Amino acid sequence: MLTFRRALVVAAVILTCFLVLRNTHSSSDTPVVQNSPKPTGSYSDNKKLQDTPPDVTQSSIVKETAKPATTGVAWNGDSGGRVALSKKPLTQLPLEDLKAMPIRKQLAYAFPYDVDGKFPAYIWQTWKYTPASGEFQEDFRPAEASWTELHPSFVHEVITDDIAGHLIKHFYASIPEVVEAYNALPIPVLKADFFRYLILLARGGIYTDIDTTALKSAVEWVPSEVPRSTYGLVIGIEADPDRPDWHDWYSRRIQFCQWTIQSKPGHPVLVDVVASITEETLRRKDAGELDKLNTKGVVEFTGPAIWTDAIFRFFNNAEFFDMSTSKGNITWQQFTGIKQAKKVGDVVVLPITSFSPGVGQMGAGEEDDPMAFVKHAFEGSWKPESERHVGS
Repeated sequence: MLTFRRALVVAAVILTCFLVLRNTHSSSDTPVVQNSPKPTGSYSDNKKLQDTPPDVTQSSIVKETAKPATTGVAWNGDSGGRVALSKKPLTQLPLEDLKAMPIRKQLAYAFPYDVDGKFPAYIWQTWKYTPASGEFQEDFRPAEASWTELHPSFVHEVITDDIAGHLIKHFYASIPEVVEAYNALPIPVLKADFFRYLILLARGGIYTDIDTTALKSAVEWVPSEVPRSTYGLVIGIEADPDRPDWHDWYSRRIQFCQWTIQSKPGHPVLVDVVASITEETLRRKDAGELDKLNTKGVVEFTGPAIWTDAIFRFFNNAEFFDMSTSKGNITWQQFTGIKQAKKVGDVVVLPITSFSPGVGQMGAGEEDDPMAFVKHAFEGSWKPESERHVGS
């Protein structure tokens, strides 16, 4: 018979076993990718690298053994011989110690990255008005609705400028330099560019421009047989201009688009790009240079140029990859002309067709191509008329 005293003894034994198991689990070295990348060069370094790339021959690239065409992805380890390093979880820090650290370290601590976690079911967009407003452009309604229709279980938000400012102030209250930099940006396009990195760093999910149309659900962008725990960032190629005057049209020989990005929160690339923009914004603010921007300056400052640079820095960063297996720098040469997705560490790079179908150049397929996932209208409403439909 189970008496009250015996019940207490049994309960105590069970509680003791639970505490022992919990302590054993928490002390294990669970592999977690550390997300505080060190800058490996200035804004111009990657541009120089792409203008005059190192001599990386095709023989130095990991050969891909393509899966059946139905998967649309070539997998054979990490491109360029990259093998991600396992990192231990970050330890608790006093607030005063955290404030004394560089912005990258503060961001990495505030938004820890867990590659084993799930992709959050969020879709983020920004515009002057929400779809509920009568002032929301009718031309945008079918595109905006496509994201909800293909992602019925996702939280889909169109964030106005006013709400965006409040969200940034809330999410980054512990890192006031970021809030100061966001508020200091003088034109809406800069804030819109910065916001996409900030919201993905803090909350993850999908950011996509208001003039994009979802052609396939995000769950189909990477084949289901590829474990979601092996990657945390999905990006697409915007430009692959195989022509001698490419630099007259684009900032980089291979340029990654930032009108559509999928990420888990805290990804190291996002930490790097947010830190870079924050530092450069505050530097320009102190120097009185924030108002001296043209279209090209926007692309370099917050647009696809700095985004592309951050991705290449990550690909070639010894803090995240075991370079003993590397076969040379990863440059634009590893991505030019790709027709299937390519995985480098925990980043999946989609071919130009995926986010730029129907552009009629640079090898992009049409909208009915199996690898076409998102169509971008290239509205570019912030640019002068003569420069729209060029870049993003």
